Amino acid sequence: MAEKTFTCIVCPMSCSITVKETPEGLSVTGHTCKRGEAFARDEFTAPKRMFTSTVVVEGGVVRRLPVITSAEIPKEKMAECLKEVYQVRVKAPVKCGDVVVPDLLGLGVNLLASRDVDAV
Repeated sequence: MAEKTFTCIVCPMSCSITVKETPEGLSVTGHTCKRGEAFARDEFTAPKRMFTSTVVVEGGVVRRLPVITSAEIPKEKMAECLKEVYQVRVKAPVKCGDVVVPDLLGLGVNLLASRDVDAV
């Protein structure tokens, strides 16, 4: 049965949380709050991350636009997202919060501009 230890990143306590598979289900120890327990369960069963990158800007005062997903995505989809995002081109002007790619990879998550870029 699998066992893994995580350092919780939900609050400043940084608890060392251990998750073990048992015949009865998952056993979670070492957390000091319910959020830490939920974090460890999610990290053990289906890890997710925010995705950040840059895309090419055409006609802007800068050549690249930083982007971020509107929510966490499955960790195993990161490489696929990167391949998709490398193909993206946007035209200036762009405002922070603009949707650059709606429903990225069909995950129900938008890719958003994370800064303004004025046109040249």
